[in-house]
Amino acid sequence: MNRRHILGMGAAAALAPAAARAQAAWPTSPGRIVVPFAAGGPTDIPARLLADEMSKFLPHRMVVENRTGSGVVIGTDVVAKAPKDGQTILYTTVGHAYLPGLFDRLPFDPVADFTPCAFIGQIPQILLVNRDFPARTLPELITLLRNNPGKYDYASSGNGGAVHLGTELFLHMAGGLKVNHISFRGSSAAVPEVLAGRVPMIFDVAAAALPYMQRGELRPLAISTRTRMPYAPDVPTFIEGGVADFECYTWHMVMAPAGTPMPTVNAINAAFNRALAVPAVQERLGQMTMNVTTNSTPESAARFLASEMAKWTPVIRAAGIRPS
Repeated sequence: MNRRHILGMGAAAALAPAAARAQAAWPTSPGRIVVPFAAGGPTDIPARLLADEMSKFLPHRMVVENRTGSGVVIGTDVVAKAPKDGQTILYTTVGHAYLPGLFDRLPFDPVADFTPCAFIGQIPQILLVNRDFPARTLPELITLLRNNPGKYDYASSGNGGAVHLGTELFLHMAGGLKVNHISFRGSSAAVPEVLAGRVPMIFDVAAAALPYMQRGELRPLAISTRTRMPYAPDVPTFIEGGVADFECYTWHMVMAPAGTPMPTVNAINAAFNRALAVPAVQERLGQMTMNVTTNSTPESAARFLASEMAKWTPVIRAAGIRPS
């Protein structure tokens, strides 16, 4: 055994205790992932998938707890007030970035009371129109709406939600188009109105939009990603359609209470990245049209959250959107 091998073994031995300490930092007992949405929904399913995968290699099982009410406020507040040991973490979505714009007062600070740990991925939205609607492309739609301010309506799955705000961002970035918002209680109530032609258009998350597109029941005009997606290769992006730099997503992120020790934050990050790298997990999330991120850091997650808050707060306030 030469000197290089001996030195390498020594370095590995020195690093091993540090790695063990990082692994032992979290969780020290069964961990709780709080989802501020109902069980069985598009946020809950990925959280449970990841909790099950992480439970295979972590020292203690991760369990998902659904805490709903007032949008994401109640579940988020639970985590903000949890002990700063990382045993209770928040699995949240783009709705967290809406909070400063939607609410004048909250029982927590959506920035100061949380430490982003890991970014999970993004789910794009698709703009759909009734198949008999005269605009057949995004440029045609923009021209039609610009020439007829206030004449047309769009549907959303709820006031202040991702679909509502994605549409308002599009209208703003396409030149301040004037279209009336018709809010429904969920996508399942909104889409039939578009199918029937009573409301001509709707944004919807890609996973929900695909079946209507594939059956030819609704016409897709644009997808909210920067490049085209393999599951919808014929659907152009908003950027291709002339709305420069337009992107919007429903995204997922994991946060811990502010003040959680950084070794614990890093251990949470490592566990989620490891679970997200599993091919079966990627395949399942891909079926939900999520673009998975496997190499996020707490720092990159924090930067992304800050950019999303800076993006959405002006849109919310300019449109005068208030929570239902």
